[in-house]
Amino acid sequence: MPDHDAIALAERIAAGQLGALEALDAAIARCEAVNAEINAVCNPVYELAREQARAIDAELAQARKNAGGIQALRRQRPFLGVPSLLKDLSTPAIGIPSTMGSRLFGRIDWPVDGALVERYRRAGFVLFGRTTSPEMGISPSTEALAYGGPTRNPWSTRHSPGGSSGGAAAAVASDMVTIAHASDGAGSIRIPATNCGLFGLKPSRGLIPAGPLAGEGWGGLATEHFVTRSVRDSALALDVSAGADIGAPYASPARPASYLAEVEEALAWLDAPAGRRAPLRIACTWRTFDGEPVHPEVEAAVREAARLLESFGHVVEESAPPVRTLDVLEPMLEVIASGTAMAVDVFERKRGRPAGENELEPTTRSAVAFGRSLSGPRYLESLSTLHRLTRQVGPFMHGDGSPDSGYDLMLSPVLASPPIELGRIAMSHPDFIEYRIGPNGIIRYSPFTPLANATGQPSAAVPFARGEGNLPIGVMLTGRFGEDHRVLQAAAQIERARPWPAFAPYRR
Repeated sequence: MPDHDAIALAERIAAGQLGALEALDAAIARCEAVNAEINAVCNPVYELAREQARAIDAELAQARKNAGGIQALRRQRPFLGVPSLLKDLSTPAIGIPSTMGSRLFGRIDWPVDGALVERYRRAGFVLFGRTTSPEMGISPSTEALAYGGPTRNPWSTRHSPGGSSGGAAAAVASDMVTIAHASDGAGSIRIPATNCGLFGLKPSRGLIPAGPLAGEGWGGLATEHFVTRSVRDSALALDVSAGADIGAPYASPARPASYLAEVEEALAWLDAPAGRRAPLRIACTWRTFDGEPVHPEVEAAVREAARLLESFGHVVEESAPPVRTLDVLEPMLEVIASGTAMAVDVFERKRGRPAGENELEPTTRSAVAFGRSLSGPRYLESLSTLHRLTRQVGPFMHGDGSPDSGYDLMLSPVLASPPIELGRIAMSHPDFIEYRIGPNGIIRYSPFTPLANATGQPSAAVPFARGEGNLPIGVMLTGRFGEDHRVLQAAAQIERARPWPAFAPYRR
């Protein structure tokens, strides 16, 4: 088992090897040492966090006075004392302001904790700030002008850590924290995870609460979870956070009693005699949905991952769902632009004046203009198109009921290339649509991740290989809707066979 992840840190705190305040101060010291160059952490609230850590230390001291007290406390609060960070978007948290990665919004002070943050605090996380994001989360590279410079990849500071959860991934990969909150609307957990050599799960739609201030993000495309060093951290974090909150617009998919137990079962399965194993059926593609090749290093990683999964006893077949990349992206971009325009419109009405020329980056300004140009019927038509797409992909995954049809998982690249250099997709482009799907657009870099957002399926980036310059390359596992445990199980099996480094070699 990993000895460098959030679970291991929580165990050390529970055992009295270090206190919650000591763990927090160590995390703050690491942030102070490296953040000037990595630029991953913003809006720190150190003193507020120290108050919470002191209260946890008192709670632990009281529990140690009673037989079995620590064990009972750990069952209730499994991440007790673990420092972490929230992404700098619209996840409400009392005392932890947001800027949305934007000069427009300045400082947003939240009146309530979101349901998700309530669950994080209940689980024992000590939240001490935010992590950087591209403006309003609409780019897969974190280079927001609001932070005074780009966020850098700890594996190579010339390269992008990805986005939009680039700050979260850079903070974990540079050893500021062991685990960090993230969100994913078109790949924003999985892209930074693969670029920074981390595990990143996008859960099924409706599994993670979005209330009480919102019902959904981007028409159901977006959801939240963590970037982590280990699969077990992600599984346990899902155990403490999954389930719809009161008034949620989507029913939460059925879930197992424990995602962590499902992971442990999958690892035990590897040790069972071959005849007692129940193999998974896995579709595999190393080409885009349009049949285009990807970077040779990426293709090699996917092919090797397929061979590894076959060696476990799983059935892997070359196959892909019957969709085109533009079928996914064109309606998605209309929904994303509408959501971006809505957020700016609401803010402008509240403050009583429109955004100034220098308050939004060019790509964001274009996205807002495009979103405003779309009618209500057009927005609903885009959602209907995405729903039809889901109806196409569903039969591909579930099959016709016969034993050799359908798939439990799909294996694919996360990105079409290794991490790109900073500046290549900065948000200086004046046309949002061309920026995303033009001839030199993001579509060529990230054609794979948006599909799971459109369909609501669970999907994860799994660290797997190293490319030129030792840059990380991940592979992606996508499951049937609601079967997040299957994604976690296969990822855990890969992790045991091919363990990845705890963090980047950047240790300044």
